[in-house]
Amino acid sequence: MRLYSLCGFLLVLPVAAWAQAAPVYDLVIRNARVIDGTGSPWYRADVGIRGDQIAAIGDLRSQRARRVIDAGDRVVTPGFIDLMGTSTLPLLTEPSAAWSRLAQGITTMMVGEGGSEAPQNARTLGRGAVINGQPTTWRRYREYFALLERAGVPMNVVHNVGAAQVREVVMGVEDRRPTADELARMKAQVDSAMIDGAVGISTALIYPPGAYATTEELIELSKVAAARGGVYFSHMRNESADLLTSIREVIAIAEGARIPAHVYHLKAAGQENWPLVPQAIELIADARRRGLDITADIYPYIRNGIGLGSFLHPRHYAKGEAAFLPTLRDPATRKALRQEVETTRDWENWYRHVGMNWDNVLITGAGPAVDQSYVGLSVRGVARKRGVDEWDAFFDLVQNGPVDVAPQSMNEEQKHQALRAPFVANEVDSPLADPATTKSAHPRAFGAFPRIIAKYVREDKVLTLEGAVQRMTSLPANILRLRDRGRLAPGMKADLLIFDPDSIQDRATFEKPLQYATGIDYMFVNGKALIDGGKRTAVRAGRVLRAGRN
Repeated sequence: MRLYSLCGFLLVLPVAAWAQAAPVYDLVIRNARVIDGTGSPWYRADVGIRGDQIAAIGDLRSQRARRVIDAGDRVVTPGFIDLMGTSTLPLLTEPSAAWSRLAQGITTMMVGEGGSEAPQNARTLGRGAVINGQPTTWRRYREYFALLERAGVPMNVVHNVGAAQVREVVMGVEDRRPTADELARMKAQVDSAMIDGAVGISTALIYPPGAYATTEELIELSKVAAARGGVYFSHMRNESADLLTSIREVIAIAEGARIPAHVYHLKAAGQENWPLVPQAIELIADARRRGLDITADIYPYIRNGIGLGSFLHPRHYAKGEAAFLPTLRDPATRKALRQEVETTRDWENWYRHVGMNWDNVLITGAGPAVDQSYVGLSVRGVARKRGVDEWDAFFDLVQNGPVDVAPQSMNEEQKHQALRAPFVANEVDSPLADPATTKSAHPRAFGAFPRIIAKYVREDKVLTLEGAVQRMTSLPANILRLRDRGRLAPGMKADLLIFDPDSIQDRATFEKPLQYATGIDYMFVNGKALIDGGKRTAVRAGRVLRAGRN
Protein backbone atom coordinates (compact mmCIF):
# COMPACT_ATOMS: atom_id res chain seq x y z
CA MET A 1 0.00 0.00 0.00
CA ARG A 2 1.05 3.66 -0.54
CA LEU A 3 -0.04 6.30 2.04
CA TYR A 4 -0.65 9.94 1.03
CA SER A 5 -2.00 12.92 2.99
CA LEU A 6 -4.87 14.88 1.42
CA CYS A 7 -6.39 17.85 3.31
CA GLY A 8 -5.43 16.25 6.58
CA PHE A 9 -6.98 12.90 5.74
CA LEU A 10 -5.01 9.75 5.08
CA LEU A 11 -5.42 8.44 1.53
CA VAL A 12 -4.65 4.77 0.92
CA LEU A 13 -3.76 3.96 -2.72
CA PRO A 14 -3.36 0.31 -3.74
CA VAL A 15 0.16 -0.50 -4.95
CA ALA A 16 -1.13 -1.69 -8.33
CA ALA A 17 -2.91 1.62 -8.98
CA TRP A 18 0.12 3.63 -7.83
CA ALA A 19 2.42 1.63 -10.10
CA GLN A 20 0.19 2.33 -13.09
CA ALA A 21 0.17 6.05 -12.31
CA ALA A 22 3.90 6.57 -11.75
CA PRO A 23 6.61 6.07 -14.39
CA VAL A 24 9.03 3.32 -13.51
CA TYR A 25 11.93 4.91 -15.39
CA ASP A 26 13.01 8.40 -16.39
CA LEU A 27 14.16 7.03 -19.73
CA VAL A 28 13.88 3.77 -21.63
CA ILE A 29 15.99 3.14 -24.73
CA ARG A 30 14.29 0.49 -26.87
CA ASN A 31 15.31 -1.60 -29.87
CA ALA A 32 19.02 -1.27 -29.10
CA ARG A 33 22.05 -3.36 -29.84
CA VAL A 34 23.77 -3.26 -26.48
CA ILE A 35 27.56 -3.24 -26.44
CA ASP A 36 28.17 -3.35 -22.71
CA GLY A 37 31.87 -2.36 -22.65
CA THR A 38 33.21 -5.72 -21.43
CA GLY A 39 34.20 -6.95 -24.89
CA SER A 40 31.30 -9.40 -25.00
CA PRO A 41 29.30 -9.68 -28.24
CA TRP A 42 26.44 -7.24 -28.66
CA TYR A 43 22.91 -8.33 -27.76
CA ARG A 44 19.42 -6.88 -28.21
CA ALA A 45 17.82 -5.31 -25.18
CA ASP A 46 16.13 -2.23 -23.76
CA VAL A 47 17.96 0.02 -21.30
CA GLY A 48 16.14 1.73 -18.44
CA ILE A 49 17.57 4.78 -16.65
CA ARG A 50 16.43 6.19 -13.33
CA GLY A 51 18.13 9.33 -12.07
CA ASP A 52 21.85 9.10 -12.76
CA GLN A 53 21.97 5.30 -12.90
CA ILE A 54 21.21 2.46 -15.23
CA ALA A 55 18.28 0.76 -13.51
CA ALA A 56 17.61 -2.22 -15.78
CA ILE A 57 18.63 -3.91 -19.03
CA GLY A 58 16.26 -6.39 -20.64
CA ASP A 59 12.76 -6.52 -22.11
CA LEU A 60 11.18 -3.30 -20.86
CA ARG A 61 8.36 -2.99 -23.39
CA SER A 62 5.67 -3.14 -20.72
CA GLN A 63 7.37 -0.64 -18.41
CA ARG A 64 6.33 2.98 -18.04
CA ALA A 65 8.85 5.77 -18.63
CA ARG A 66 8.83 9.57 -18.75
CA ARG A 67 10.66 9.34 -22.05
CA VAL A 68 11.25 6.61 -24.60
CA ILE A 69 13.94 6.66 -27.31
CA ASP A 70 13.76 4.15 -30.13
CA ALA A 71 17.39 3.27 -30.91
CA GLY A 72 16.30 1.84 -34.24
CA ASP A 73 18.87 -0.94 -34.08
CA ARG A 74 21.71 1.48 -33.41
CA VAL A 75 24.25 0.54 -30.75
CA VAL A 76 24.13 1.69 -27.15
CA THR A 77 27.53 1.80 -25.46
CA PRO A 78 29.05 3.26 -22.32
CA GLY A 79 30.41 6.79 -22.72
CA PHE A 80 34.01 6.90 -23.89
CA ILE A 81 36.80 7.64 -21.38
CA ASP A 82 39.85 9.68 -22.40
CA LEU A 83 42.99 8.88 -20.42
CA MET A 84 44.92 11.92 -21.62
CA GLY A 85 43.47 15.37 -21.53
CA THR A 86 45.97 18.11 -20.85
CA SER A 87 44.01 20.52 -18.66
CA THR A 88 40.53 21.30 -17.37
CA LEU A 89 41.24 25.04 -17.24
CA PRO A 90 39.42 25.61 -20.57
CA LEU A 91 36.24 24.37 -18.88
CA LEU A 92 36.52 27.56 -16.78
CA THR A 93 37.93 29.98 -19.35
CA GLU A 94 36.37 28.72 -22.61
CA PRO A 95 33.64 26.15 -21.88
CA SER A 96 32.70 25.74 -25.54
CA ALA A 97 36.07 24.04 -26.10
CA ALA A 98 34.65 20.96 -24.34
CA TRP A 99 32.81 20.06 -27.54
CA SER A 100 36.06 18.95 -29.16
CA ARG A 101 35.80 16.01 -26.72
CA LEU A 102 32.04 15.69 -26.34
CA ALA A 103 31.43 15.37 -30.09
CA GLN A 104 33.74 12.34 -29.99
CA GLY A 105 31.52 10.61 -27.44
CA ILE A 106 33.86 11.28 -24.50
CA THR A 107 31.93 11.51 -21.24
CA THR A 108 34.91 11.27 -18.85
CA MET A 109 38.38 12.79 -19.21
CA MET A 110 41.50 12.51 -17.08
CA VAL A 111 44.03 15.35 -17.22
CA GLY A 112 47.67 15.75 -16.29
CA GLU A 113 51.03 14.76 -17.78
CA GLY A 114 53.82 15.81 -15.45
CA GLY A 115 52.18 19.19 -14.97
CA SER A 116 48.85 19.55 -13.20
CA GLU A 117 46.40 22.19 -12.00
CA ALA A 118 47.57 21.64 -8.42
CA PRO A 119 49.57 22.12 -6.32
CA GLN A 120 50.36 25.78 -7.00
CA ASN A 121 52.34 28.54 -5.32
CA ALA A 122 53.18 32.15 -6.08
CA ARG A 123 55.88 31.13 -8.59
CA THR A 124 53.73 28.74 -10.64
CA LEU A 125 50.57 30.84 -10.47
CA GLY A 126 52.53 33.75 -11.87
CA ARG A 127 52.13 32.10 -15.26
CA GLY A 128 48.65 30.72 -14.50
CA ALA A 129 45.28 31.42 -16.05
CA VAL A 130 43.09 34.46 -15.60
CA ILE A 131 39.46 33.56 -15.02
CA ASN A 132 36.81 36.22 -15.64
CA GLY A 133 39.46 38.91 -15.40
CA GLN A 134 40.75 37.69 -12.05
CA PRO A 135 44.12 35.97 -11.48
CA THR A 136 43.98 32.40 -10.25
CA THR A 137 44.54 31.95 -6.54
CA TRP A 138 44.10 28.29 -5.61
CA ARG A 139 46.89 26.26 -4.04
CA ARG A 140 45.35 22.80 -3.53
CA TYR A 141 43.07 20.60 -5.56
CA ARG A 142 40.22 20.99 -3.09
CA GLU A 143 40.12 24.72 -3.96
CA TYR A 144 40.43 24.11 -7.69
CA PHE A 145 37.76 21.40 -7.65
CA ALA A 146 35.41 23.85 -5.93
CA LEU A 147 35.93 26.29 -8.82
CA LEU A 148 35.03 23.60 -11.35
CA GLU A 149 31.95 22.55 -9.41
CA ARG A 150 30.68 26.11 -9.05
CA ALA A 151 31.09 26.68 -12.78
CA GLY A 152 29.63 23.30 -13.76
CA VAL A 153 31.35 20.86 -16.09
CA PRO A 154 29.74 19.12 -19.08
CA MET A 155 31.77 15.92 -18.74
CA ASN A 156 33.18 14.00 -15.81
CA VAL A 157 36.77 14.98 -15.03
CA VAL A 158 39.54 13.10 -13.23
CA HIS A 159 42.85 14.65 -12.18
CA ASN A 160 46.27 13.32 -11.30
CA VAL A 161 49.08 15.23 -9.63
CA GLY A 162 52.13 15.99 -11.76
CA ALA A 163 55.58 15.05 -10.48
CA ALA A 164 57.04 17.94 -12.46
CA GLN A 165 54.43 20.23 -10.90
CA VAL A 166 55.41 19.37 -7.33
CA ARG A 167 59.09 19.62 -8.32
CA GLU A 168 58.60 23.13 -9.68
CA VAL A 169 56.54 24.22 -6.68
CA VAL A 170 59.29 23.07 -4.30
CA MET A 171 62.51 23.41 -6.34
CA GLY A 172 61.85 25.55 -9.38
CA VAL A 173 63.16 24.33 -12.74
CA GLU A 174 66.78 23.56 -11.84
CA ASP A 175 68.49 20.40 -13.08
CA ARG A 176 69.62 18.90 -9.78
CA ARG A 177 68.60 16.35 -7.20
CA PRO A 178 66.34 17.47 -4.36
CA THR A 179 67.73 17.77 -0.87
CA ALA A 180 66.21 15.55 1.80
CA ASP A 181 64.06 18.45 2.98
CA GLU A 182 62.90 19.26 -0.57
CA LEU A 183 62.00 15.63 -1.24
CA ALA A 184 59.99 15.53 1.99
CA ARG A 185 58.12 18.67 0.92
CA MET A 186 57.45 17.21 -2.52
CA LYS A 187 56.05 14.05 -0.93
CA ALA A 188 53.82 16.17 1.28
CA GLN A 189 52.46 17.95 -1.80
CA VAL A 190 51.67 14.61 -3.46
CA ASP A 191 49.92 13.43 -0.30
CA SER A 192 47.78 16.57 -0.11
CA ALA A 193 46.72 16.13 -3.74
CA MET A 194 45.81 12.49 -3.13
CA ILE A 195 43.80 13.43 -0.04
CA ASP A 196 41.89 15.97 -2.15
CA GLY A 197 41.00 13.30 -4.73
CA ALA A 198 43.79 12.95 -7.31
CA VAL A 199 43.79 9.49 -8.91
CA GLY A 200 47.56 9.16 -8.94
CA ILE A 201 50.85 10.75 -9.93
CA SER A 202 52.03 11.49 -13.48
CA THR A 203 55.35 12.18 -15.15
CA ALA A 204 56.49 13.65 -18.46
CA LEU A 205 60.11 12.58 -18.54
CA ILE A 206 61.24 14.15 -21.82
CA TYR A 207 60.24 17.68 -20.80
CA PRO A 208 62.05 19.86 -18.26
CA PRO A 209 61.83 19.97 -15.29
CA GLY A 210 60.34 16.46 -15.20
CA ALA A 211 63.28 15.11 -17.17
CA TYR A 212 65.60 15.95 -14.28
CA ALA A 213 63.96 13.49 -11.87
CA THR A 214 65.79 10.24 -11.13
CA THR A 215 64.11 6.86 -10.89
CA GLU A 216 64.71 6.88 -7.14
CA GLU A 217 62.98 10.24 -6.76
CA LEU A 218 59.96 8.98 -8.72
CA ILE A 219 59.75 5.82 -6.63
CA GLU A 220 59.68 7.89 -3.44
CA LEU A 221 56.90 10.15 -4.75
CA SER A 222 54.96 7.17 -6.10
CA LYS A 223 55.07 5.45 -2.72
CA VAL A 224 53.00 8.32 -1.36
CA ALA A 225 50.42 7.94 -4.13
CA ALA A 226 50.40 4.15 -3.68
CA ALA A 227 49.65 4.49 0.03
CA ARG A 228 46.39 6.20 -0.90
CA GLY A 229 45.41 3.78 -3.66
CA GLY A 230 46.90 5.78 -6.54
CA VAL A 231 48.34 4.93 -9.96
CA TYR A 232 51.64 5.95 -11.60
CA PHE A 233 51.09 7.46 -15.10
CA SER A 234 54.10 8.17 -17.31
CA HIS A 235 55.12 9.78 -20.55
CA MET A 236 58.32 7.78 -20.48
CA ARG A 237 61.88 9.02 -20.65
CA ASN A 238 62.35 7.70 -24.18
CA GLU A 239 59.96 6.49 -26.89
CA SER A 240 62.52 5.54 -29.53
CA ALA A 241 65.88 3.73 -29.38
CA ASP A 242 65.69 3.39 -25.58
CA LEU A 243 62.01 2.44 -25.52
CA LEU A 244 62.63 -0.89 -23.79
CA THR A 245 64.87 0.72 -21.16
CA SER A 246 62.13 3.27 -20.48
CA ILE A 247 59.51 0.56 -20.04
CA ARG A 248 61.83 -1.23 -17.65
CA GLU A 249 62.02 2.00 -15.63
CA VAL A 250 58.21 2.14 -15.45
CA ILE A 251 58.20 -1.47 -14.25
CA ALA A 252 60.93 -0.71 -11.71
CA ILE A 253 58.87 2.19 -10.33
CA ALA A 254 55.79 -0.05 -10.16
CA GLU A 255 57.78 -2.66 -8.26
CA GLY A 256 59.67 -0.22 -6.04
CA ALA A 257 56.59 1.78 -5.04
CA ARG A 258 54.14 -1.17 -5.16
CA ILE A 259 51.86 0.84 -7.41
CA PRO A 260 49.89 0.16 -10.62
CA ALA A 261 51.58 1.87 -13.57
CA HIS A 262 50.36 3.18 -16.91
CA VAL A 263 52.34 4.12 -20.04
CA TYR A 264 51.04 7.13 -21.96
CA HIS A 265 50.98 6.94 -25.79
CA LEU A 266 52.96 3.75 -26.32
CA LYS A 267 55.01 3.98 -29.50
CA ALA A 268 58.44 3.57 -31.08
CA ALA A 269 59.40 6.81 -32.80
CA GLY A 270 61.79 6.65 -35.75
CA GLN A 271 61.81 4.09 -38.55
CA GLU A 272 64.89 2.35 -37.20
CA ASN A 273 63.02 1.74 -33.92
CA TRP A 274 59.68 0.46 -35.23
CA PRO A 275 60.63 -3.22 -34.67
CA LEU A 276 60.82 -2.50 -30.92
CA VAL A 277 57.03 -2.28 -30.52
CA PRO A 278 56.37 -6.06 -30.27
CA GLN A 279 59.17 -6.31 -27.71
CA ALA A 280 57.70 -3.42 -25.73
CA ILE A 281 54.27 -5.07 -25.70
CA GLU A 282 55.84 -8.34 -24.56
CA LEU A 283 57.71 -6.56 -21.74
CA ILE A 284 54.42 -5.22 -20.40
CA ALA A 285 52.67 -8.56 -20.92
CA ASP A 286 55.44 -10.34 -19.01
CA ALA A 287 55.16 -7.87 -16.13
CA ARG A 288 51.43 -8.52 -16.01
CA ARG A 289 52.01 -12.27 -15.91
CA ARG A 290 54.20 -11.64 -12.86
CA GLY A 291 51.33 -9.85 -11.15
CA LEU A 292 52.25 -6.22 -11.88
CA ASP A 293 49.32 -4.05 -12.98
CA ILE A 294 50.91 -2.33 -16.01
CA THR A 295 48.76 -0.85 -18.80
CA ALA A 296 49.23 1.56 -21.71
CA ASP A 297 47.36 3.68 -24.23
CA ILE A 298 47.81 5.05 -27.75
CA TYR A 299 46.38 7.75 -30.00
CA PRO A 300 45.41 6.56 -33.50
CA TYR A 301 47.77 8.68 -35.63
CA ILE A 302 51.27 8.11 -37.02
CA ARG A 303 52.22 11.74 -36.45
CA ASN A 304 52.71 12.70 -32.83
CA GLY A 305 52.38 16.17 -31.34
CA ILE A 306 55.22 17.96 -29.58
CA GLY A 307 56.75 21.38 -29.03
CA LEU A 308 59.43 22.24 -31.61
CA GLY A 309 61.75 23.22 -28.76
CA SER A 310 61.89 19.55 -27.77
CA PHE A 311 64.12 18.96 -30.80
CA LEU A 312 66.89 20.39 -28.60
CA HIS A 313 68.38 18.51 -25.64
CA PRO A 314 66.37 19.19 -22.42
CA ARG A 315 69.54 20.07 -20.48
CA HIS A 316 69.65 23.40 -22.34
CA TYR A 317 66.44 24.40 -20.54
CA ALA A 318 67.88 23.73 -17.08
CA LYS A 319 67.65 27.41 -16.12
CA GLY A 320 64.33 27.90 -17.92
CA GLU A 321 63.28 29.05 -21.39
CA ALA A 322 63.72 32.72 -20.53
CA ALA A 323 67.43 32.15 -19.94
CA PHE A 324 68.03 29.77 -22.85
CA LEU A 325 66.06 31.08 -25.83
CA PRO A 326 67.91 34.42 -26.18
CA THR A 327 71.18 32.49 -26.64
CA LEU A 328 69.84 31.19 -29.95
CA ARG A 329 70.61 34.56 -31.53
CA ASP A 330 74.31 33.66 -31.44
CA PRO A 331 75.48 31.94 -34.69
CA ALA A 332 78.14 30.00 -32.78
CA THR A 333 75.50 28.63 -30.40
CA ARG A 334 73.34 27.59 -33.33
CA LYS A 335 76.27 25.82 -34.98
CA ALA A 336 77.08 23.88 -31.80
CA LEU A 337 73.45 22.91 -31.21
CA ARG A 338 73.04 21.78 -34.81
CA GLN A 339 76.10 19.54 -34.50
CA GLU A 340 74.73 18.08 -31.26
CA VAL A 341 71.32 17.34 -32.81
CA GLU A 342 72.85 15.78 -35.93
CA THR A 343 75.39 13.58 -34.16
CA THR A 344 74.20 12.49 -30.69
CA ARG A 345 71.82 9.75 -29.59
CA ASP A 346 71.93 9.96 -25.77
CA TRP A 347 68.49 11.59 -25.54
CA GLU A 348 65.06 11.62 -27.21
CA ASN A 349 66.38 13.04 -30.49
CA TRP A 350 63.31 13.88 -32.55
CA TYR A 351 65.36 15.05 -35.51
CA ARG A 352 66.63 11.49 -35.94
CA HIS A 353 63.09 10.17 -35.45
CA VAL A 354 61.89 12.03 -38.55
CA GLY A 355 64.73 10.68 -40.68
CA MET A 356 66.80 13.89 -40.25
CA ASN A 357 64.36 15.53 -42.65
CA TRP A 358 62.73 18.86 -41.77
CA ASP A 359 60.07 18.17 -44.39
CA ASN A 360 58.62 15.57 -41.99
CA VAL A 361 58.00 18.16 -39.26
CA LEU A 362 54.59 19.79 -39.80
CA ILE A 363 53.73 23.00 -37.92
CA THR A 364 50.29 22.69 -36.30
CA GLY A 365 50.21 25.75 -34.08
CA ALA A 366 52.25 28.82 -33.17
CA GLY A 367 52.31 31.63 -30.64
CA PRO A 368 51.55 35.27 -31.48
CA ALA A 369 55.20 36.13 -32.18
CA VAL A 370 55.26 33.64 -35.07
CA ASP A 371 53.83 34.32 -38.53
CA GLN A 372 50.53 32.41 -38.55
CA SER A 373 50.89 31.64 -42.25
CA TYR A 374 53.53 29.09 -41.23
CA VAL A 375 50.86 26.87 -39.68
CA GLY A 376 50.29 23.93 -42.03
CA LEU A 377 53.81 24.15 -43.47
CA SER A 378 56.78 21.96 -42.66
CA VAL A 379 59.93 23.50 -41.18
CA ARG A 380 61.49 23.08 -44.62
CA GLY A 381 58.43 24.79 -46.11
CA VAL A 382 58.96 27.78 -43.81
CA ALA A 383 62.62 27.95 -44.88
CA ARG A 384 61.60 27.97 -48.53
CA LYS A 385 58.95 30.62 -47.95
CA ARG A 386 61.46 32.86 -46.19
CA GLY A 387 64.38 32.02 -48.48
CA VAL A 388 66.64 31.00 -45.60
CA ASP A 389 68.56 27.90 -44.53
CA GLU A 390 66.25 25.34 -42.94
CA TRP A 391 68.33 25.21 -39.74
CA ASP A 392 68.03 28.98 -39.40
CA ALA A 393 64.29 28.61 -39.92
CA PHE A 394 64.22 25.99 -37.16
CA PHE A 395 66.18 28.11 -34.65
CA ASP A 396 64.11 31.22 -35.45
CA LEU A 397 60.88 29.30 -34.85
CA VAL A 398 62.09 27.91 -31.52
CA GLN A 399 63.39 31.29 -30.39
CA ASN A 400 60.14 33.11 -31.25
CA GLY A 401 57.78 30.27 -30.27
CA PRO A 402 56.03 28.45 -28.83
CA VAL A 403 55.55 26.34 -31.95
CA ASP A 404 53.65 23.04 -31.96
CA VAL A 405 54.60 20.44 -34.53
CA ALA A 406 53.46 17.00 -35.72
CA PRO A 407 56.52 14.92 -36.64
CA GLN A 408 55.89 11.86 -38.82
CA SER A 409 57.67 9.34 -36.65
CA MET A 410 55.47 6.21 -36.52
CA ASN A 411 53.85 3.68 -38.87
CA GLU A 412 50.47 1.96 -39.06
CA GLU A 413 51.83 -1.50 -38.25
CA GLN A 414 52.79 -0.51 -34.71
CA LYS A 415 49.35 1.02 -34.20
CA HIS A 416 47.79 -2.30 -35.19
CA GLN A 417 50.11 -4.21 -32.86
CA ALA A 418 49.31 -1.96 -29.91
CA LEU A 419 45.58 -1.93 -30.55
CA ARG A 420 45.44 -5.71 -30.45
CA ALA A 421 47.10 -5.83 -27.01
CA PRO A 422 44.33 -6.35 -24.41
CA PHE A 423 45.88 -3.87 -21.96
CA VAL A 424 46.15 -0.91 -24.38
CA ALA A 425 43.43 1.77 -24.18
CA ASN A 426 42.84 4.93 -26.25
CA GLU A 427 43.60 8.59 -25.57
CA VAL A 428 43.43 12.02 -27.20
CA ASP A 429 46.56 13.72 -25.77
CA SER A 430 45.60 17.22 -26.90
CA PRO A 431 44.11 20.35 -25.33
CA LEU A 432 40.42 21.11 -25.49
CA ALA A 433 39.86 23.39 -28.48
CA ASP A 434 37.14 25.59 -29.97
CA PRO A 435 37.43 26.15 -33.75
CA ALA A 436 36.15 29.69 -33.27
CA THR A 437 39.16 30.71 -31.18
CA THR A 438 41.86 28.10 -31.91
CA LYS A 439 44.05 28.71 -34.95
CA SER A 440 45.20 25.11 -35.30
CA ALA A 441 45.55 21.81 -33.49
CA HIS A 442 46.54 18.19 -33.94
CA PRO A 443 43.52 16.44 -35.52
CA ARG A 444 43.40 14.05 -32.58
CA ALA A 445 41.95 16.94 -30.55
CA PHE A 446 38.73 16.51 -32.54
CA GLY A 447 38.82 12.98 -33.91
CA ALA A 448 40.79 10.38 -31.93
CA PHE A 449 37.95 8.22 -30.59
CA PRO A 450 35.68 8.11 -33.67
CA ARG A 451 38.80 7.38 -35.74
CA ILE A 452 39.29 4.13 -33.82
CA ILE A 453 35.90 2.93 -35.05
CA ALA A 454 36.02 4.50 -38.53
CA LYS A 455 39.55 3.40 -39.42
CA TYR A 456 40.58 0.51 -37.21
CA VAL A 457 37.19 -1.24 -36.98
CA ARG A 458 35.42 -0.43 -40.28
CA GLU A 459 38.34 0.16 -42.64
CA ASP A 460 41.36 -1.83 -41.41
CA LYS A 461 39.38 -4.43 -39.40
CA VAL A 462 42.07 -4.52 -36.72
CA LEU A 463 39.47 -4.70 -33.94
CA THR A 464 35.88 -5.80 -33.60
CA LEU A 465 33.46 -3.07 -32.63
CA GLU A 466 33.02 -4.72 -29.22
CA GLY A 467 36.80 -4.85 -28.75
CA ALA A 468 37.21 -1.20 -29.69
CA VAL A 469 34.43 -0.11 -27.31
CA GLN A 470 35.99 -2.15 -24.49
CA ARG A 471 39.31 -0.30 -24.97
CA MET A 472 37.50 3.04 -24.79
CA THR A 473 35.22 2.26 -21.83
CA SER A 474 35.74 -0.51 -19.27
CA LEU A 475 39.52 -0.74 -19.74
CA PRO A 476 40.20 2.95 -18.99
CA ALA A 477 37.57 2.87 -16.24
CA ASN A 478 39.47 0.03 -14.58
CA ILE A 479 42.78 1.86 -15.01
CA LEU A 480 41.29 4.93 -13.31
CA ARG A 481 39.57 2.84 -10.61
CA LEU A 482 36.15 4.17 -11.73
CA ARG A 483 34.17 1.17 -10.55
CA ASP A 484 30.76 2.64 -11.39
CA ARG A 485 31.50 3.70 -14.97
CA GLY A 486 32.69 2.18 -18.23
CA ARG A 487 30.12 -0.63 -18.43
CA LEU A 488 26.40 -0.97 -19.11
CA ALA A 489 24.84 -2.84 -16.19
CA PRO A 490 22.22 -2.12 -13.53
CA GLY A 491 23.67 0.10 -10.82
CA MET A 492 26.29 1.71 -13.07
CA LYS A 493 26.23 5.45 -13.75
CA ALA A 494 24.22 6.43 -16.81
CA ASP A 495 27.05 7.68 -19.02
CA LEU A 496 26.10 6.25 -22.40
CA LEU A 497 25.98 6.83 -26.15
CA ILE A 498 23.66 5.91 -29.01
CA PHE A 499 25.18 5.86 -32.49
CA ASP A 500 25.30 4.05 -35.82
CA PRO A 501 28.72 2.34 -36.05
CA ASP A 502 28.58 2.61 -39.83
CA SER A 503 28.38 6.41 -39.79
CA ILE A 504 30.41 7.64 -36.81
CA GLN A 505 33.37 9.49 -38.33
CA ASP A 506 36.36 11.66 -37.53
CA ARG A 507 36.50 14.73 -39.81
CA ALA A 508 39.68 16.42 -38.60
CA THR A 509 42.75 16.14 -40.83
CA PHE A 510 46.22 17.67 -40.65
CA GLU A 511 45.22 20.03 -43.45
CA LYS A 512 41.87 20.93 -41.80
CA PRO A 513 42.12 19.86 -38.16
CA LEU A 514 39.43 22.08 -36.63
CA GLN A 515 36.47 19.88 -37.57
CA TYR A 516 34.17 18.16 -35.13
CA ALA A 517 33.59 14.43 -35.31
CA THR A 518 30.10 13.35 -36.39
CA GLY A 519 27.77 10.44 -35.77
CA ILE A 520 26.90 10.55 -32.06
CA ASP A 521 23.08 10.72 -31.99
CA TYR A 522 22.62 10.75 -28.21
CA MET A 523 24.99 11.28 -25.31
CA PHE A 524 23.98 11.00 -21.67
CA VAL A 525 26.22 12.06 -18.78
CA ASN A 526 24.95 11.01 -15.35
CA GLY A 527 21.54 10.44 -16.93
CA LYS A 528 21.27 13.89 -18.57
CA ALA A 529 21.30 14.46 -22.34
CA LEU A 530 24.21 16.48 -23.74
CA ILE A 531 23.54 15.38 -27.32
CA ASP A 532 19.87 14.80 -28.04
CA GLY A 533 18.82 13.59 -31.49
CA GLY A 534 22.14 14.78 -32.89
CA LYS A 535 21.74 18.28 -31.40
CA ARG A 536 23.80 19.78 -28.58
CA THR A 537 22.21 20.84 -25.35
CA ALA A 538 23.46 23.36 -22.78
CA VAL A 539 23.39 20.80 -19.97
CA ARG A 540 26.40 20.60 -17.64
CA ALA A 541 25.86 17.25 -15.99
CA GLY A 542 29.48 16.23 -15.47
CA ARG A 543 31.15 15.76 -12.13
CA VAL A 544 34.57 16.21 -10.61
CA LEU A 545 35.39 12.61 -9.78
CA ARG A 546 37.55 12.31 -6.69
CA ALA A 547 39.48 9.08 -6.34
CA GLY A 548 37.95 6.76 -3.79
CA ARG A 549 34.84 8.88 -3.32
CA ASN A 550 32.67 8.19 -6.38
